[in-house]
Amino acid sequence: MAFKEIIYQEDGPIGTITMNRPDDGNMFTETMCHEIRDCIEGIRRETRTRVVVLTGAGDRFFCIGGSKDGMEKTKLYAGTLPTLEMYEAIDKLQKPVIASVNGFAVGGGNVLQMVCDVTIAKESAIFRQVGPMMGSFDAGYGTWYLEDLVGKKKAKEMWYANPKLTAAQAMEIGLINRVAPDAELAEKTKEFALEIADRGAFALASIKGAFNARHGGVGGLSRVTHDLLLSQYLGTEESKELKESFAGRRQPDATKFGH
Repeated sequence: MAFKEIIYQEDGPIGTITMNRPDDGNMFTETMCHEIRDCIEGIRRETRTRVVVLTGAGDRFFCIGGSKDGMEKTKLYAGTLPTLEMYEAIDKLQKPVIASVNGFAVGGGNVLQMVCDVTIAKESAIFRQVGPMMGSFDAGYGTWYLEDLVGKKKAKEMWYANPKLTAAQAMEIGLINRVAPDAELAEKTKEFALEIADRGAFALASIKGAFNARHGGVGGLSRVTHDLLLSQYLGTEESKELKESFAGRRQPDATKFGH
């Protein structure tokens, strides 16, 4: 897959998406949001990759939010950054996504790492929500997922007072999972990814679907029942017998039900 603002690479069972705008804080644009979504959709349709890593180019920034440069000046959809499409793609992917935070994760960049299944960060990484300081906010994924991770009181403090958090502080409150020495982030990220890749792919997909059903409404519940349960049901004797009896215009053999 060829992209303009991200880089995609595969290394065995690990697929790595790198946000590639280091001169602008790896801020996501309309193009980058669509490219991350499209890349993940491609990963969904293959079985080579069992774990996805999302990181930023360079050694200063993971991502410091979004940029609307070049977009239409309208309050309609054409003037709205398609961040939800990017977040939803991560959520819906049946493979675990690891955020490897290589620097500042600020604003939408912090929300982006929160949406990922787990996060590892280098020691010098900084996490912060700055929306109310800059005339912006993320009252969706940025509040719900943050509350789930750190609790309501701490989440409100992060949004109301906008403190800077070190990687150690972020791990202490449950915002991220692991911290690595700066020079070892790539190595430790790969170890983390391979650790997860050794687990059962179907089991991990089922677990992720169950977690996401809480926030996904009918879509989240359908993800569990359709993608996981029905994919198994269609291979049962019951399903086969019902399909064949319908096609043959005969009564089904109920003794095959439940097998």
